[in-house]
Amino acid sequence: MATSIYDVPVKRIDGSDACLGDYRNKVLLVVNVASKCGLTPQYAGLEKLYQDKRAAGLEILAFPANDFKEQEPGSDAEIREFCSRTYDIHFPLFSKISVIGADQHPLYAALTSAQPAAIGDGPFRERLKEYGIDTGKPADVLWNFEKFLIDRQGGIVARFAPDVAADDPRLTTAIDTELAK
Repeated sequence: MATSIYDVPVKRIDGSDACLGDYRNKVLLVVNVASKCGLTPQYAGLEKLYQDKRAAGLEILAFPANDFKEQEPGSDAEIREFCSRTYDIHFPLFSKISVIGADQHPLYAALTSAQPAAIGDGPFRERLKEYGIDTGKPADVLWNFEKFLIDRQGGIVARFAPDVAADDPRLTTAIDTELAK
């Protein structure tokens, strides 16, 4: 059992072993992503945020997941190619995982346990319900592009709803606050 978020084993998109400890002393934004989602254009904003704040110590860690209406059906190689070709992504991509349900990856179990509520959750949750989509338990990851902010000591300090974009002041202010510490 991992004793810290840094100890949770993950796989890079190339299949090599990693852990969040590889990014120790950085501010981390962990995002579950998908290539065929209405929110997929957020990749562009995330890449801009990464380029703007990487030198200050921000790392964006993207975890593809096929949990929501099968919007990430590709292989790791296909996902990497899509992200490179379509959005010129330079932030780290990891192997596809599950972020909800019985197969939930331990990383997401730790993230949702530490931050059971997301900033900005209400409106997006209501829209999903209007489409007849089961939004699960309140602490569950709601959809693709949900974001978790981790401070330089490995503390999970905030969680943001899927439709909170990379340039949303609620997100950028939280990131800047952590980078300034």
